[in-house]
Amino acid sequence: MNNSEIIDKLLSGEIKLYQVDREVSAKEATDIRREFLEKKYSIDLDNISNYTLDMERASARNIENSIGVLQLPMGIAGPLKVNGDNCNREVFVPLATSEGALVASINRGASTITASGGVNAHVLSDIMTRAPVIKTQDASQSMEIKQWFVDNFAELKEIAESTTSHGKLLKIDPILIAGNYVYPRFVYSTGDSMGMNMVTIATEKILDKMASETTARHIALSGNACVDKKPAVINMVEGRGKSVVADILIPKDIVSKKLKTTAEAIEEVNVAKNLIGSAVSGSLAFNAHYANMVAAIFLATGQDAAHVVEGSLGITTAESRDGDLYFSVNLPDLPVATVGGGTGLEVAKEGLNILGVAGSGKAREFAEIVASTVLAGELSLVGALAAGHLARAHQELGRG
Repeated sequence: MNNSEIIDKLLSGEIKLYQVDREVSAKEATDIRREFLEKKYSIDLDNISNYTLDMERASARNIENSIGVLQLPMGIAGPLKVNGDNCNREVFVPLATSEGALVASINRGASTITASGGVNAHVLSDIMTRAPVIKTQDASQSMEIKQWFVDNFAELKEIAESTTSHGKLLKIDPILIAGNYVYPRFVYSTGDSMGMNMVTIATEKILDKMASETTARHIALSGNACVDKKPAVINMVEGRGKSVVADILIPKDIVSKKLKTTAEAIEEVNVAKNLIGSAVSGSLAFNAHYANMVAAIFLATGQDAAHVVEGSLGITTAESRDGDLYFSVNLPDLPVATVGGGTGLEVAKEGLNILGVAGSGKAREFAEIVASTVLAGELSLVGALAAGHLARAHQELGRG
C-alpha cells in the first residue's frame, strides 16, 4: 500500500494507528498518522511536523503512534556558581518553559548566588525503589513472608543483580503489612540511569523466586509503596532518586542590592508561606515553587516529566543571621538520569551538553545542578514576595 491508501484505510477504520508501523518506516508512519488527523479533523499540523529528531530511533524506545514533535521555548539562566561535592564550577542552565518571567526569575537568583560566592550542594543518598504488593492467606503468613525476605536477602540480592550490570540491591526496607497484604520496598542503586526499568526487571526475578518457594502470590509489580510519580511522606523521609540539599549564606548588601529586600523580610515570608501556609493546607511541599525549576530543567534535558511531582517535594528554610541571609532547599526525591530514557533524544542531549553532564558518571553532578537551580528560583520568588515585586514582574514579563 502507498501512503494515501494507508490514510484512507485509517479513515475508514480498516486498520488501526499502531498497525501503520508494520507497513512503512517509523518516519513515514509518523507522517501518515499526522496526515490522517489533518484529514479527519480538517486541521493543519505543520508545526508538529517540523523537527530534526531521529524518529526511527525515538520510535524504537521513546514513543508509540508518533505524529511529530512538541516544541517549547528554551531559555538559559546563569552563570550559576555551584560549589558541590560533584559539581564545582559555573554553569549555564537550559530551561524549557512557556511561563513568562520564570527564566528571568531564575536568572536573578543565579546572579545573587554567583555574587555571593556560589551555592553549596550535596547528594545525601542515591536510590531507586520498587515495592510490589503480595497477597497471603492471613496476617500470620504475611509475617512469614516478611521474614522470608529478611532471611533470604543475600540470595535475593544475587538474583536481582544478575539482571543488570549497573544496579545493586541495597536493602528491602520497610516491609509493610496490611492484614494479608505485604508491601516490601526494594531499594536499589542504579548508577547514572534513573533506573525504573532496571529495578522493575530485577524485582520481578525476586518475585519469581518467592513464588517457587511459598504459596504467597504477588498481585502487582508496583503496589504504590514505591512511591513512583506521586507525592508521598515515605519518599520525603526515606528519599528516592537523588536526595539533594543545597544552601548558601548571602551577605546583607547583596540581599539589598540584588533582591531589593532584607534577610528578615525573606525569613518572615518563608515561615509564613512555605512552612505555616503549607502546614495549614496539608501540603507535602514546604516550598514556593520547586516544580517550576524541576519541570523546566527536566523538559530541557530529557527527564521523565511525570517525576516532577516527586521533585516538587521538599523544604525551604530561610534565616536572618545579623542581616545576612542563610537560605537552603532540600529535595529528598529527585529522580534524574544522564543516560537512558529520554536523555538519548537529540535535543535532550544538547541540553545536557550545555550543562556538561551528558553520559556516564554525571548523574550526581547533574542532581547538584538541579538543586542549585531550584535554590536560585526559590530565592528569587521568595525575595520578590518579600519586596512586593511579584505581580509587577508577571505584569511586565508574563503578559508581554
